[in-house]
Amino acid sequence: MALKLFRTTGYSTLLMPGEARLAPHPARLVLWGALWLALACNVALWRLEWRGTLAWAAIVGGGAGVFLSVLGWRRTIRMALTLACIAGALMACGLWSQQLPVQALWQGPPRTWLPAWTSFLRWQVPTLFLVLAVVPIVLVWNAPFRRLSGPAQLRANILGALAGAAVVGAGIFLTA
Repeated sequence: MALKLFRTTGYSTLLMPGEARLAPHPARLVLWGALWLALACNVALWRLEWRGTLAWAAIVGGGAGVFLSVLGWRRTIRMALTLACIAGALMACGLWSQQLPVQALWQGPPRTWLPAWTSFLRWQVPTLFLVLAVVPIVLVWNAPFRRLSGPAQLRANILGALAGAAVVGAGIFLTA
C-alpha cells in the first residue's frame, strides 16, 4: 500500500506557487510592447527609409516604455498595452494608407495622422489593423504574468521608466 501525502484534484489555479514562478515578469510585457510599437508599427521601417529610422524607433520605443512602465501595475498593464497597440496601429494605418512620410507626425496637422474612414471599407487597412493591434491585444490579455509585491512592482516600474527615458534621450541625441 502506497502512502499518499498529497491529494490531487486535477484543478489548478493561478495562485499556485509553481505557476507564479513560471510566469514571466511584468517588465517583459512592457519590453515586448515597447518593441512592438517601435518596430512593428514603424512605417519608416516598412518603406526602408533608413535616415532617421533608428532614432525614430528609439524615441517611440522609449516613450512607449516610459508610458507602459508608469502604468505597469497588475490591474492597469493590460489596458495600457491595449490602448498603446490601438494608437500605434491607427497611426501606422494612417501613415501607410495616405502615403505620408513619418515627418507628418510632427509637421502636419493631427487630423492627417489617422486613416480616413473610407479606407476601413477596403481590405488593406482592416488587415493591417488586425495584424498590428488585434493580434497583440489578444496575446496580451491571454498572457499570464508574475504577481509582484508592491515595493518590487514599484521598483520595476521606476527602473523601466528610467530605461525608457534613457532610450528616448539616445533617440533625441541620434536626431541631432
